[in-house]
Amino acid sequence: MTYRTDRIEQLLSEGVRDKVYPGAVWAVGNAAGTHVHGTTGVLDPEQPDVPMRRDTVFDAASLTKILAVWASIGSLWEEGKLDLDSPLGTFWPEVEGHALGTVTARHLLTHTAGVPLRAQLKSLYGTDPQDIRDGVLQEALHRQPGEAVEYTDRAALILGYLAEYLSGQRLDQLATEWTWQPLGMNNTRFGPPPSEIAARCAPTELDQDTDTHLKGIAHDFSARLLGGVCGIAGAFTVLDDLTAFLRYLLGDTATPGQAGFGRAWATESLTVQTGALKPVRGLFWHPAPGTSAVRDVWVHYGFTGTGMWISPHQGRWAVLLTNKLYYTRDRQPLTEVRNAFRELAFG
Repeated sequence: MTYRTDRIEQLLSEGVRDKVYPGAVWAVGNAAGTHVHGTTGVLDPEQPDVPMRRDTVFDAASLTKILAVWASIGSLWEEGKLDLDSPLGTFWPEVEGHALGTVTARHLLTHTAGVPLRAQLKSLYGTDPQDIRDGVLQEALHRQPGEAVEYTDRAALILGYLAEYLSGQRLDQLATEWTWQPLGMNNTRFGPPPSEIAARCAPTELDQDTDTHLKGIAHDFSARLLGGVCGIAGAFTVLDDLTAFLRYLLGDTATPGQAGFGRAWATESLTVQTGALKPVRGLFWHPAPGTSAVRDVWVHYGFTGTGMWISPHQGRWAVLLTNKLYYTRDRQPLTEVRNAFRELAFG
């Protein structure tokens, strides 16, 4: 296995120079471990003497959907506690008799459920967590289930609620006990993190109310509204924890200390689940832009600038963590860096 390390370093350093992000942390490896890794840039442009480090803590943003929701749903599926193709209303009293009751977990995992496309929690349901839960679970559908692939944060929020119902535990407890602790992901947690961890956080977007960049506070408004814990976002993590997670997906799942989900869930998820519908989706994963499902490189991104890729066929994974949101919400500059990084990591 060979890697174009010098070209990766040049690519990511150019991103710092061009102010795509203040800094980046990255790694590429396989089931056996990390083969190459590096850092570039600074944690915060206002503190240019503090470099990005391997243990820098990042707001995972939508990677939360994989680390917490996807992993917990997979554990329930592998234990036989969840049939992905049963209408939710047949076993979940909270949605029985409502439009969501006709939807399946597979619909939600493939973004084909037809649920509303935007979260808009506060404007629709207020600020009380129970009112928000009731509103989300009782909302009308945007379109018929299975009709189209349309990405929406609500899918992860609903699946998080479903995991809580089936397990009788909060999502943060599920993720910690079933996935993060068994895999040794000791620096991954829902926020806000304690002060000693917040100090290592890469700052994200400028908060207009305080005129300071968010640091140790989830960028996602829904996560903040729900106290830091929700299926959409809210987790904080570090490079080594993500590499442990991805190694596990590629490795021998019969080892002690394994997570609640295993190889069967990864295999189910990293295959096309949307038939002839476009864009192609697996279960919360999708083929990396510039590739195809045939090439077998799957990806999940976070809005703050995070991303992780995995290829069961190549037996390889990659992680790129940035705090691009420090500068801009414009996705295109980072998209170009991500695509180039993926090409260098996987070929």
